[in-house]
Amino acid sequence: MLKTLTFSAFLCLAALGASAQYTNSPNGVPPLEKMAPYTGGASLPMPSYIAKAFSKGGHTISGKPAKNYWENHGRYDIAINVNPPHSTVRGVEHITYFNNSPDKMDSLNWKLIVNNHRTGGGRGGATPNPDAGISVDNITINGVQGTWDNAAISGTVYMMPLKKPLMPHDSIKMDITWHYLMTRSGTGGREAIIDSTTFYIAYFYPRVSVYDDYKGWDTQPFGAGEFYNDFNDYKLSVTVPKNFVVVATGELQNPNEVMSPAAAQRYKTSLTSDSTIHVSTLQDMLAHTVTAQNATNTWRFAATNISDMAVALSDHYDWDSGSVITDDKTGRRVNMAAFFNDNADDFHHDVQFGRYSLRWFSNNWPGVQYPFPKSTAVQGTADMEFPMMMNDSHQNDLGFAEMVQDHEQAHTYMPFYMGINESFYAFMDEGWATTLEYLIGIPEKGKKAADDEFKSFRINRWVHGNHATETPIITPLPQGGNGSNSYGKAALSYLALKDMLGDDLFKKALHNYMDNWHSKHPVPWDYFYSMNTGAGKNLNWFFNNWFFIPGYCDLSLDNAKEVKGGYDLSIKNIGGFAIPFDVVATYDDGTTETFHQTPIVWEKDQKAITVHIKTGKALKSATLDNGIYMDANEKDNTWPVVAATVVK
Repeated sequence: MLKTLTFSAFLCLAALGASAQYTNSPNGVPPLEKMAPYTGGASLPMPSYIAKAFSKGGHTISGKPAKNYWENHGRYDIAINVNPPHSTVRGVEHITYFNNSPDKMDSLNWKLIVNNHRTGGGRGGATPNPDAGISVDNITINGVQGTWDNAAISGTVYMMPLKKPLMPHDSIKMDITWHYLMTRSGTGGREAIIDSTTFYIAYFYPRVSVYDDYKGWDTQPFGAGEFYNDFNDYKLSVTVPKNFVVVATGELQNPNEVMSPAAAQRYKTSLTSDSTIHVSTLQDMLAHTVTAQNATNTWRFAATNISDMAVALSDHYDWDSGSVITDDKTGRRVNMAAFFNDNADDFHHDVQFGRYSLRWFSNNWPGVQYPFPKSTAVQGTADMEFPMMMNDSHQNDLGFAEMVQDHEQAHTYMPFYMGINESFYAFMDEGWATTLEYLIGIPEKGKKAADDEFKSFRINRWVHGNHATETPIITPLPQGGNGSNSYGKAALSYLALKDMLGDDLFKKALHNYMDNWHSKHPVPWDYFYSMNTGAGKNLNWFFNNWFFIPGYCDLSLDNAKEVKGGYDLSIKNIGGFAIPFDVVATYDDGTTETFHQTPIVWEKDQKAITVHIKTGKALKSATLDNGIYMDANEKDNTWPVVAATVVK
């Protein structure tokens, strides 16, 4: 039974730091704090702003949200007008924003991510364009003209003053008209003009930032990091010229209005079909037989309790669609679609790739039902996830194309089912997507091929890099970097815990975490404590090892000593991480035997251990095989045994 940390103890921790409001901090990020080392017990080190959130009764050491947990919510009704090849996107937006917090708001912070074009920042960079970015033409607040200063906005966040404060547990209604110019490079290709009549439209509307219980307003500018949004309800209307097909987050509300009868019927058939249905082919698009032949068509979509919307449109893309039963008990089906250039061979396979991954993720790992009614893979340029939408680049290698789609599909769970602050704690979602990408790769391509791909693509460069500059995984962005900490190292931590607990207990603990925090905003400590409770074990030594020290993977086999009943192996943990490994014993008779060691062997001492292998054979040599936990220096992983005194 785990001990509980008292409320007063949390208050003491919270008193060590400043307020949870970081509106005026550089880049909207709390100062990096040096945390006290872990010395055992039921609580892990935490910075003052996290301790304060716990002390207020929203988070608990059991991992469950407490009665004082809250999060804000919005209802967005958005209508956009797009007329390719003209690149202007014009929007009208009605927002009802609910302040569920205990705090009075004198202003609202806005995310204006397309303003990233002005400076050329973001993943992959972009050409700076001072004329780009969003311009608000008008805003009214509760029917009264609001204050918005386009000239004062240079970045991706804007703190808008309110003439009348928004009180706790009250709401505010806003009407906004706006426009912006799309660009070809976009935010690293995540949203961009793909060709003159094919657009991928994302991050496109002014949205109220997250206001949470540990940072206050999320004023962190958009950059290499990605999502942190509230769970909102959306209605979206997209008006385009005839002969343009639109796909988007949410369920299409009016197929009969915007599509020809034949195309609408093919679309409806696909929603219950295991086979790939060609809703529209290149030939259909060129023949203008897909959409209704009005001057313009307005495609309407709706989604509830979701963190964002994205749109793609084209007058020549293929549109394939099918579906898959993800729940055998209920017969529930999920729609899987692909929207792509006809000459992209890999995308012709995407519906079936997606059908497999949607069912596999729902029933294996994480073993939670895919939470949305649909998923669409769009041929773009970014390899980027959005709720129910993937913007993936063309790949010549079908195996790699499937892996990329698996990764983006896995993001459905983290951060779109779990409302993770990916721009601050990216390892909480990229690490899981990387883990799931690897796990689904095993049945798709076989264990060895999946291992080799994972090591080559995710681990090799990091493990053979400069470890003098390692930072603990827990280090938030931007201080913690967005590479190995977020992807490979985090994935290895989740896989190591799975190895240590075993599949059944690990899944039980993981489901406890996901049950606790889906549709909410968890922080890393909610994961740690939920896993402890779900597993019925104090795993803090493990979490401290993997997340709070700047470790890597490097073991050394220093000695193998013959003892009664076998051999004792002296092993040093140079890199520090509590990794699983195999001892591969080679005997004098030429046979080999493998002894698997889970991370539990490091529980008492994470620097050096003695591992006993039980055997009656004469040992010729022993080798440590770390598998996917690649060793930074394999030269010291083998010990050729010399004659030793047998201990009776």
